[in-house]
Amino acid sequence: VVGGKVKKPGKRGRKPAKIDLKAKLERSRQSARECRARKKLRYQYLEELVSSRERAICALREELEMYKQWCMAMDQGKIPSEIKALLTGEEQGKAQQNSTRLAKAGKTEANSSNP
Repeated sequence: VVGGKVKKPGKRGRKPAKIDLKAKLERSRQSARECRARKKLRYQYLEELVSSRERAICALREELEMYKQWCMAMDQGKIPSEIKALLTGEEQGKAQQNSTRLAKAGKTEANSSNP
């Protein structure tokens, strides 16, 4: 006797409804099929991710090797043509920026001097 009530032996809660065994098995099979399909998609995604990262690593290694070769050439007193092109490109870019600034400054002065 608990709390004035007689305690009955057995399980507590609702009794499970009589579920059709065939329907239960079919739901279980369908759930397993869906799980396998999700797993397959997940593995495909991961494989694609790994291969893209491997390609990126290869590209970075090639770039690093190129920079190492440039450094070795500069240590020997040679300037690689690629670096020369970069430097001349930067100089040209700076010259263009300066000319653009001068042109803008000239327009500003011309506009301010007009009454």
